[in-house]
Amino acid sequence: MALELSILTLNIWGIPYVSKDRAVRVEAIGEVLASGNYDIVSLQEVWSESDYRYLKERAAAALPFAHYFYSGVVGSGLAVLSKYPIVSAFFHAWSVNGYVHRIQHGDWFGGKGVGFVKISVNEQLVHVYAAHLHAEYDRSCDDYMAHRVIQAYDTAQFIENTQGNGVLQVLAGDLNTEPGDLAYRVLQTCSRLTDSADKKMYASGDLNTNEIARNSYTDPEAAKKSPKGKRIDYIMYRFGSHYEGKLLEHRLPLPDRIPGKDISYSDHEAVYAKIIMKKTSSTSAIHHLMSCSGKSDQGESCENSDQESILALRESIVICNENLKQLESHRRSYTLMAIAVIVVLLNMIELEAPYGLKTAYLLLKFLLCGFIIFFVFMATIWNIMERHGILAGKLSMEIALKGYKDLGGIGGGDGGEKIAHKM
Repeated sequence: MALELSILTLNIWGIPYVSKDRAVRVEAIGEVLASGNYDIVSLQEVWSESDYRYLKERAAAALPFAHYFYSGVVGSGLAVLSKYPIVSAFFHAWSVNGYVHRIQHGDWFGGKGVGFVKISVNEQLVHVYAAHLHAEYDRSCDDYMAHRVIQAYDTAQFIENTQGNGVLQVLAGDLNTEPGDLAYRVLQTCSRLTDSADKKMYASGDLNTNEIARNSYTDPEAAKKSPKGKRIDYIMYRFGSHYEGKLLEHRLPLPDRIPGKDISYSDHEAVYAKIIMKKTSSTSAIHHLMSCSGKSDQGESCENSDQESILALRESIVICNENLKQLESHRRSYTLMAIAVIVVLLNMIELEAPYGLKTAYLLLKFLLCGFIIFFVFMATIWNIMERHGILAGKLSMEIALKGYKDLGGIGGGDGGEKIAHKM
């Protein structure tokens, strides 16, 4: 018997006190979820518990099962709603997740990671992964490249290692990376997931999901520079070893404006995919051999896919090494600044405050003490935490590369030798 699933993902842009028209938009999103058109829904940036409770209650008739992934200071922002029972839920936090001192970006406070639920669909387990990778902020000077690449690899490894007896694995979320970017290539090739979007359509920009000109919240300057915007929201999938299927539909399902309003549902577009699958008679081993003898789900040979994984991992390790050097430079800078402020504070202690400025003088001393604490924290505790997080991702990637070498590389022994040389 064939199994058919309709899946929706949407970044709702639900930042309290910051996101425009939040209450109106959340209400409209609730109407969409309650329509009964979707079997599984993945939401991102649900930063308000009241918003989550509203969406859960509003959609309860159509999507009676829901789970929110609590993490960090303000929550992960991730939620999954389902027509079918959620029988298991787990949150996997990433080893690196932004910078604590860049409060304006806020990614660190969300404690981001991968939300994982097992959903029982007609007594068969479907594994759904919700994720929201670190934002790019500035493409020309991307300080978070290493973080996003490690998050992508970590997510791919998590998906790979939790496949189990699932008949289908689905990753749905705002991945903050465009097709062709390093994080995208690492995630897709290392997890063996298939992007649900048609390559010809997304190459033309018809499936872009963020900063598109027709969205009411797109900055005019960004819309003028690139009217078609960019594609950073995805639904990716992978069938279990005893199952086969195909994608029936992929589209952006929501209209440009909320009916009766002059605003969009979010600053992101929703993404919809419909998948059909059925059980095969082949064993796991035969199924794997068949897929590798011809074409994979992505229309590429397994050999080419492995080669792409190797190239992406090599690039990622280079990024990690550069980040580690930068961390060492930051440690020295923060140490020198701490020493300089300590010297200033010690000199101030020896001096008597000018007449009438005792209070200001005292406040200045407290302020300098605060700077010292911050600089010492950044040079020691934070630097060590960040270094360990980068190293964790880098060493895991090196193990994967060594695995390709031990298997003889791609296309025989020469491939392995090339990998060994690069390492």
